[in-house]
Amino acid sequence: MDQKILSLAAEKTADKLQEFLQTLREGDLTNLLQNQAVKGKVAGALLRAIFKGSPCSEEAGTLRRRKIYTCCIQLVESGDLQKEIASEIIGLLMLEAHHFPGPLLVELANEFISAVREGSLVNGKSLELLPIILTALATKKENLAYGKGVLSGEECKKQLINTLCSGRWDQQYVIQLTSMFKDVPLTAEEVEFVVEKALSMFSKMNLQEIPPLVYQLLVLSSKGSRKSVLEGIIAFFSALDKQHNEEQSGDELLDVVTVPSGELRHVEGTIILHIVFAIKLDYELGRELVKHLKVGQQGDSNNNLSPFSIALLLSVTRIQRFQDQVLDLLKTSVVKSFKDLQLLQGSKFLQNLVPHRSYVSTMILEVVKNSVHSWDHVTQGLVELGFILMDSYGPKKVLDGKTIETSPSLSRMPNQHACKLGANILLETFKIHEMIRQEILEQVLNRVVTRASSPISHFLDLLSNIVMYAPLVLQSCSSKVTEAFDYLSFLPLRTVQRLLKAVQPLLKVSMSMRDCLILVLRKAMFANQLDARKSAVAGFLLLLKNFKVLGSLSSSQCSQSLSVSQVHVDVHSHYNSVANETFCLEIMDSLRRCLSQQADVRLMLYEGFYDVLRRNSQLANSVMQTLLSQLKQFYEPKPDLLPPLKLEACILTQGDKISLQEPLDYLLCCIQHCLAWYKNTVIPLQQGEEEEEEEEAFYKDLDDILESITNRMIKSELEDFELDKSADFSQSTSIGIKNNICAFLVMGVCEVLIEYNFSISSFSKNRFEDILSLFMCYKKLSDILNEKAGKAKTKTANKTNDSLLSMKFVSSLLTALFRDSIQSHQESLSVLRSSNEFMRYAVNVALQKVQQLKETGHVSGPDGQNPDKIFQNLCDITRVLLWRYTSIPTSVEESGKKEKGKSISLLCLEGLQKIFSAVQQFYQPKMQQFLRALDVTDKEGEEREDADVSVTQRTAFQIRQFQRSLLNLLSSQEEDFNSKEALLLVTVLTSLSKLLEPSSPQVIHPPRPPKVLGLQDALFCKSLMNLLFSLHVSYKSPVILLRDLSQDIHGHLGDIDQDVEVEKTNHFAIVNLRTAAPTVCLLVLSQAEKVLEEVDWLITKLKGQVSQETLSEEAPSQATLPNQPVEKAIIMQLGTLLTFFHELVQTALPSGSCVDTLLKDLCKMYTTLTALVRYYLQVCQSSGGIPKNMEKLVKLSGSHLTPLCYSFISYVQNKSKSLNYTGEKKEKPAAVATAMARVLRETKPIPNLIFAIEQYEKFLIHLSKKSKVNLMQHMKLSTSRDFKIKGNILDMVLREDGEDENEEGTASEHGGQNKEPAKKKRKK
Repeated sequence: MDQKILSLAAEKTADKLQEFLQTLREGDLTNLLQNQAVKGKVAGALLRAIFKGSPCSEEAGTLRRRKIYTCCIQLVESGDLQKEIASEIIGLLMLEAHHFPGPLLVELANEFISAVREGSLVNGKSLELLPIILTALATKKENLAYGKGVLSGEECKKQLINTLCSGRWDQQYVIQLTSMFKDVPLTAEEVEFVVEKALSMFSKMNLQEIPPLVYQLLVLSSKGSRKSVLEGIIAFFSALDKQHNEEQSGDELLDVVTVPSGELRHVEGTIILHIVFAIKLDYELGRELVKHLKVGQQGDSNNNLSPFSIALLLSVTRIQRFQDQVLDLLKTSVVKSFKDLQLLQGSKFLQNLVPHRSYVSTMILEVVKNSVHSWDHVTQGLVELGFILMDSYGPKKVLDGKTIETSPSLSRMPNQHACKLGANILLETFKIHEMIRQEILEQVLNRVVTRASSPISHFLDLLSNIVMYAPLVLQSCSSKVTEAFDYLSFLPLRTVQRLLKAVQPLLKVSMSMRDCLILVLRKAMFANQLDARKSAVAGFLLLLKNFKVLGSLSSSQCSQSLSVSQVHVDVHSHYNSVANETFCLEIMDSLRRCLSQQADVRLMLYEGFYDVLRRNSQLANSVMQTLLSQLKQFYEPKPDLLPPLKLEACILTQGDKISLQEPLDYLLCCIQHCLAWYKNTVIPLQQGEEEEEEEEAFYKDLDDILESITNRMIKSELEDFELDKSADFSQSTSIGIKNNICAFLVMGVCEVLIEYNFSISSFSKNRFEDILSLFMCYKKLSDILNEKAGKAKTKTANKTNDSLLSMKFVSSLLTALFRDSIQSHQESLSVLRSSNEFMRYAVNVALQKVQQLKETGHVSGPDGQNPDKIFQNLCDITRVLLWRYTSIPTSVEESGKKEKGKSISLLCLEGLQKIFSAVQQFYQPKMQQFLRALDVTDKEGEEREDADVSVTQRTAFQIRQFQRSLLNLLSSQEEDFNSKEALLLVTVLTSLSKLLEPSSPQVIHPPRPPKVLGLQDALFCKSLMNLLFSLHVSYKSPVILLRDLSQDIHGHLGDIDQDVEVEKTNHFAIVNLRTAAPTVCLLVLSQAEKVLEEVDWLITKLKGQVSQETLSEEAPSQATLPNQPVEKAIIMQLGTLLTFFHELVQTALPSGSCVDTLLKDLCKMYTTLTALVRYYLQVCQSSGGIPKNMEKLVKLSGSHLTPLCYSFISYVQNKSKSLNYTGEKKEKPAAVATAMARVLRETKPIPNLIFAIEQYEKFLIHLSKKSKVNLMQHMKLSTSRDFKIKGNILDMVLREDGEDENEEGTASEHGGQNKEPAKKKRKK
């Protein structure tokens, strides 16, 4: 039969074929076709023949075709056919589909849909036919019966697609079904159906099947719905990430972890690649992505940024067109996130309302962590983002050329956080991705070398961390580092020191790099620029410190720790130590040459030698001999000659120019410290050994010389140095400059000898008498210099020189002076204690050291760069100062003797204030240790149980001590009140209060002073108020406090209407006539501004949430419920602020900054109210009207604020008018001009305020219409400010002006200006 059909089909006409086919029974044809296809015979030819004999023009032919289609589809689905035959059959069916009439196409399509919904498809091959059927259907113009109605072909297609998408899809055909739609012409609405269906299937599919589905969706998105596709993909993976993180951080007993981490990351990586590839082909998709993430940012940047979306954005940066846009978006997100965090941290009110969430910064670092799963497409974006953050938000240069050095605890500011995040991104990326290491290192070094003038400490820190992480890995990039060495002599000294310190671990691993550095340093040693020579010295000293010579003491005293994992080669093997010795001695040779260079270079050398010795004790001999020979050049060996030092030799005269050549005081200082170290460390170890005599000769020589200098310095008079009172100390003559230099040298030498004698004294009385004599010499010179400088009106001379005493010595000296109670020491210590001047000097030096620490992060002198030693000394000094201040109060001390200058107790307090802020700045993590050290009681036995006392409890104890002092001070007589001390006490309390836990019961109100006498001082009042606010904000919002204070201010200053008597409310004794304005007034206004800023932030957040909900079209009634507590809080805050402004607006404030600020803040208040009204405009339809408390707020603003604002404006204008008239008659034109300028400045914010009020009212009218609540019934509509020109008044004014011009030519323009406010007044 098949042969006959084929032969008939071969004829030209199809008539006979048709006749034959009609004779066959129903099942014959389908059976024949089945048999042929299954056997693998030529089913295609047979099918063609059947189609030829079944034209669609006849009904029978159409029906036959329909049956054949159904049969073929079942055949293909059965899976019994060979692949080629199945493909051929489908191909033929596709070709013939468009001949079908519409109704049959609908039937066929319905068959497919029901097969999909019932899940009866076996292999889905036949689905390839469905797009052709749907496309053919869309082309049919005639109306078709569908269901109960009649539809056109296009509408039928839409209905079919809708039915298909609303049904159930089998997991295994989702990809095929989605891909099928790309061949169907779809309208936007139909694309949306399909996309929604496919996205809803994500959660039901295996993870591995999602990337191909995403790919099909992206292909489909070219027809529309790009936004939905991207939103859906991002939302799904963000949720998956979140769930995955919760599982990992949650209970480890969970047996089922949904997805292994690696697999999830690989799938995400593939999807990101798919999306980036799609964006390259369709830029519209990229625009949609950026737009979607930008919109989410407006309300809350964390809402739709997630690790997945950030990784996606970073990958998109590889496309040139989107690079800047995306990086900019990420940069602003990061900073916005840190600003939000800062706002939240500063306000307990916000913390209670806003849940704590993860921040963009943590998400970015998570992306870095995830990128280990071969996300190479993300790394380039990460590196760019890291550098952009570091470049944009690094430390900035300030006026005097110093950079603002940031320390961990200070970096609470958003910019510093952002810079730190940039550095973390780069460091973590460096650790994970080898291929990018070279580039990161190169870029960091480029910035270090090329940005010499701007601060680059953050890049040097990053470099140091990179090197510490993997010195051996970096050997491959050593060429980059050695290239940077070539620029050393052109870089600033500070940069060179930090750069060399950062790369120092590399020098231990790479000999070639070390040799290269030495060559560069040797060249720099003889460069023209002074800085280059100083850099060379710094470099050589660093090398000496870090290359140990055999036999040196253990490095337990080493202050810079190298991590263990860091250097895997044994650099301290025997060979290396021998090599190091030759190498170090070579360097010592080079350094000796420096001793003939400028004073600055020598100074660096003297400051560095002590550290070298401490690290490399075998070099002691060489170093000490060098110092000894240097000292002999300036030492007078004859024992009876005075003075003992040749000061003339230390000064260089070149023509008229006189400069210091040898910093002799620093040389002696270096010798003294090295000698002390040598005696304490090396000599005890040599006791048992036989040593050569000459080895120790230098140490005895040095001791003798210092002894001799001490004795002869005590005998010397100032005349011996030619530095008595009659000498010339002016800075303008060469003799004066020379005398100044000599004076400073002598004072320095005295200080060094004081420390030397104290260190060897063993508390002998004679030594202490010597110390006092040396101090008297120092004091005389210091007094002369101060006196001369005072006359010359230049106080700078005395400020320049730092004290040469070491911090360790200062702490020992203070402890001896104030705390030493050992019986045998009392007699000798009484010598020093008898001199009040000396004790004051000791405390002053301690203050100077702490100030130096605050400004630079380290102190001068030995161990000045070692944070641990500094911390130890700080603890000791603080303990003594605290004891001295609390046991001998200022009042007791001052009543005894009236001396010039501050009392010792006051100096102690000043020291404590500086130390508390320095410790918070540099030693935040060691706070517990620091506070424990302050415990003055002897606590040997209590150490163990002491350890668990919290920082808050310890702080509270200290706070109580200072509170007591403040109370005593405030209770004192008015003439005894010391405002400086009060101010310092409040500053101390403020810095201590920062250590308290906000939730702890110790957050106490500052006590209300029992008397008002001492509270007239504005500065003290200001700092006490600031403390009050900072404490208040840490546990609740300060609005009620503001309201009380505003009532006090109103009571003291009176009302703008002079006839009104205001009752005085004494909530706070600190508010009185002298402090109410401007001090307290400006403080409360700035605080109100902060509250408005917080409220504004909350409103913006709510608006963002609303706009996102409308985008995602969720049921809004449920969506707004969680916002109710926030809305309520906003309305409460604004209500209380309204009463605060209600008081201030009625207060007769003095013109000036108070009025100005109040007008601006009122303007802000109305802007915030308007923002709230606009928020309710957005939500009022969905939430069903506006809440009752909002209506109350509007009513309150109408009755209590707006009318009063207008009367306050009149008050301000009347003031300026009266000022104008009095000014015109009596004062000189210049005075009138300045007064007028002030008036204009004050009245400038008035139009802004009026505009803000009117905007508020305008939006209220809108809200009234929308919410069907008449909100305007409480509003008195404001005066219309349009005006007509009254001719008669104008003539009169012009005539007056004419007369004025004749009288005085200058005053007329001011007069013209003045009339404007007056005219405005008349319109009211």
